[in-house]
Amino acid sequence: MAADTESKLQLVHRHIRTYPDFPKKGILFRDICPILKDPATLTAVIDLFEEHVRKNHPQVDLIVGLDARGFLFGPLLAQRLGVGFVLVRKKGKLPGNTVSVEYDLEYGKAEAEIQEDAVTPGQKILLIDDLLATGGTLHAAIELMKKQQAEILGCMVIIELKELNAIDKLKPHSVFSLLQY
Repeated sequence: MAADTESKLQLVHRHIRTYPDFPKKGILFRDICPILKDPATLTAVIDLFEEHVRKNHPQVDLIVGLDARGFLFGPLLAQRLGVGFVLVRKKGKLPGNTVSVEYDLEYGKAEAEIQEDAVTPGQKILLIDDLLATGGTLHAAIELMKKQQAEILGCMVIIELKELNAIDKLKPHSVFSLLQY
């Protein structure tokens, strides 16, 4: 099993493209688009997430995906697990009554929101996104889940940029990452 996991991680790693100085000078952008283009690699990502969840969080009720790349992986994982999927979106993108949280960006503020009835108190949720950089968006999603009185089991990402120390911002919640840079 460990060899299979390692070969899947290597496959995913080979499908991460890097772009220096994007979107601005000094940033090394990690691009997940090649993962989406290759069915075997996308399957490997979902396999790895599924293995983690089944081993560590078999009681999960919902996968909560962050706008927008969490929407690519979250529904596939939720379907595999036989659980629901819920969206955390940028302010103004969801119909009906919503709950929102403001958070800081590098140059300003933003708001994340969820439909008011998307998560019920006590539901066990896992948050998913593609990348953990500064942790601002995931932290906002955690705050939204607290407002909804959900039980947060943890966070999952494909890539964690360790040098930015976002894990500290998300404590006490755990973060599972497939790859660390």
